[in-house]
Amino acid sequence: MKDFTLHNRIGYKVTRLARLMEVRLEKQIGEHGITRLMWCVLRGVGMEGVTTPSALASYIGIARPAISRLLKTMEQQGLLVRNGIDTDGRVTEVHLTDTGQSKMRACHRLVKELNVHFSGKLEQKAYEEFMSTIDRLTEGENATLVRL
Repeated sequence: MKDFTLHNRIGYKVTRLARLMEVRLEKQIGEHGITRLMWCVLRGVGMEGVTTPSALASYIGIARPAISRLLKTMEQQGLLVRNGIDTDGRVTEVHLTDTGQSKMRACHRLVKELNVHFSGKLEQKAYEEFMSTIDRLTEGENATLVRL
């Protein structure tokens, strides 16, 4: 088989790895009716104390309109509630419902399994170097993403 130049490009390799992880994660948490972005919100609110829409947008790294749509969908599904409306009509805090807490716990186990699966393919030193390399490659890249 011919060795294509495309397959030796960093963008191709990183994108392929991300897609492999993404597809596996979506399949696992999808069984609970949760998307990757929903998982990020559940984790941010339930495990990291990120409770405002703007802070969640920054935490996840997506645009504010995208987080607004996501929170509305999650609220309609009974995963969270939005409280504390300011005088200008903006919501100030997000809290998980019991259903949201339950989904967060179930999906957390699956996310941990996914991370163990991929990180377990590397020795500890290689893993640390890989994580450091990713940090170097993303340093200074502050684009706000519409989709993660």
